[in-house]
Amino acid sequence: MRIVVALGGNALLRRSDPMTTAVQRRNIRTAAQALAPLAAEHSLVVVHGNGPQVGLLSLQAESYRDAEPYPLDVLDAGTQGMIGYLIQQELRQLLPADRSVVTVLTMITVDPDDPAFANPTKFVGPGYPQEAADALRTDKGWAFRQDGAAWRRVVPSPQPQQIIEIEPISWLLERGAVVVCAGGGGIPTLRSAAGGRLSGVEAVIDKDLAGELLSEDVGADLFVMATDVDGVYLDWGTPTQRRLGDVTPEDLTGRAFAAGSMGPKVEAAVRFVVKTGRRAAIGSLADIPGIVAGTAGTNVVARARATNPP
Repeated sequence: MRIVVALGGNALLRRSDPMTTAVQRRNIRTAAQALAPLAAEHSLVVVHGNGPQVGLLSLQAESYRDAEPYPLDVLDAGTQGMIGYLIQQELRQLLPADRSVVTVLTMITVDPDDPAFANPTKFVGPGYPQEAADALRTDKGWAFRQDGAAWRRVVPSPQPQQIIEIEPISWLLERGAVVVCAGGGGIPTLRSAAGGRLSGVEAVIDKDLAGELLSEDVGADLFVMATDVDGVYLDWGTPTQRRLGDVTPEDLTGRAFAAGSMGPKVEAAVRFVVKTGRRAAIGSLADIPGIVAGTAGTNVVARARATNPP
C-alpha cells in the first residue's frame, strides 16, 4: 500500500515548545518511531508543516539590517531542507541500512489571481502580545490575526496547482525510497505567461492541501493527516463535543471547522476521497497503526463502513 502522511501538530513543535534544534529533533524522533513501521511494510511519503520555522527564519532575516531579507519562497526552501534533514536522520536510525530516505525540494505552482493573495490567513512564526504585534505591523508591514490568546503573523495561502518535481518523486518511490517532499506545502511558485520561467512568490501553501494533491499524483491508497488530536470533532471545546469515526464527504459538506487548523484538513480529506474514491484519515500521530488499520482517527470514505455519521 502507498501511504502519504502529512505531519502536523506536535510532530514538530508544540505551541509551548522553544524553537530549538534539540526540541525539534526530539519531537521528530518520536514521529520517526511511529512512521518507521509503516516504511517497513508500505511505500511511504512524508509531508511536514513549517509554520513556526519559516516564521522564525523570517524574523532572523528581518533583524539583519545590512542585507535585503530573504523572501518567503526562499525561506520555504530553507525549511524544507532543514526539517527534511532531521526527518531523514531520525528515520534512517530505525530502518535497514539499504533503505533510502530522500528529501526532495519541491516547488508547487499557484495561480497569481488566487484570492488568497488579497486575504492573508496562514499563520507563520511565534505568538506575540497585541502590543508587540502592533509594533511589528507598523515597522514591517506584516498582517496579524489572533490565534488563541496571542497574535501571529499571517501570509497568503493560495491553492496548490501543480507539483513541479512529481516525476523524480515518483521515480524514487518506484525504487523503494521513503520520500520527504512538499514540506511546508511546497515552495509557492508562479509560471510565466509563456509557460516556461518559474519564479517564487511570497506565500505559504497549506501543507494538507499540498499533501492531498501529492496523494493524487503518486496514486496513494491512503492519505493520513497526523495531528495532535485524535480525530475531527463536532462542537469542539463544548460539553457536547463528539469525535467523528467513519464519515463520507457528504457528511462533512457544509459544516464549519476552524480555518487555521482543522478546516484545511477536512477540506483536503474530502477533496481526496471525492477525486479518488480512496480513504483519507485525520488523527493522532500516536494512533498511526490504528489509523492505517481503519480503527482509529476520523476516516473519510466514499461509502461509510460504520455507523458514526454526524
